[in-house]
Amino acid sequence: MGLSRVSLTIGWILMFLLLAGAAPQMHALAEPGQRADTAVIEANARKMVAARARRAEAKAKSEELQKAPKPESIADDLSKGGGTPWAIVLGLTLMTLLPALLLAMTPLVRLLVVFHFLRQALGTQTAPSNQVLMGLALMMTWFLMQPVLLQVEQSALTPYRQGTITGEAAIEKGIAPVKHYMLRYAREKDLAVFASAGMTARPASADDLPVQVVVPAYILSELKAGFQIGAVLFLPFLLVDLVVASVTTSIGMLQLPPVVISTPVKILLFVMVDGWNLLADKLLKSF
Repeated sequence: MGLSRVSLTIGWILMFLLLAGAAPQMHALAEPGQRADTAVIEANARKMVAARARRAEAKAKSEELQKAPKPESIADDLSKGGGTPWAIVLGLTLMTLLPALLLAMTPLVRLLVVFHFLRQALGTQTAPSNQVLMGLALMMTWFLMQPVLLQVEQSALTPYRQGTITGEAAIEKGIAPVKHYMLRYAREKDLAVFASAGMTARPASADDLPVQVVVPAYILSELKAGFQIGAVLFLPFLLVDLVVASVTTSIGMLQLPPVVISTPVKILLFVMVDGWNLLADKLLKSF
């Protein structure tokens, strides 16, 4: 009985020693997990701090935007002299409207109509091409509009660049030379049509007419002038067509289209009389 007690005591002592030796190892095994948990907690804390900083920054920006003055309108900016941003906007807008302005307020309408009639009279459907005719018409338009453009630059563009006039004043002074040019070639009959339709009071003179009346009247007048010149151009070529058709019919060449013969004859006639030079000269003198 005494031996069993001694054995039991020795067993408890050995178990205690084993547990005492394993405790540091268990503690060492537990330390990486604790360190990982600590790193996760620190990362979450940093994320929360960063989120709070972002919210605070966004709130500050929104408050600054609310306190900032409201942007001025185009009219207010132009009345104060016009700033660079609005000048850029105005320039881009004018660039998009440039084709319409060229067709409505320059000799380009008359020139294009005459060139179209000439090509139809010659019988060449695609020669010269549209690009060639448009380029020639643009260069002649630029040549004819040089005095008007010079007046616009002197009266409106130069003072506006120097800051002596506002944007609205520059537009008013710039449109005046172009308006006088259109009034020079607009017929009174066409002006009366649009003035009676769009104005309640009778103007004292043509200079009192608004631009929205002068522009369509000028376009109608240019169309009429272009058709008159085109009709005159058609007459000699029409005579050539009649002569060729009568000759081919009289000799029994009924199966041969007269256009096959008349087109080369018309081109040869146009080249022999130096038609392009004569046409350009008469068109320039018509303005």
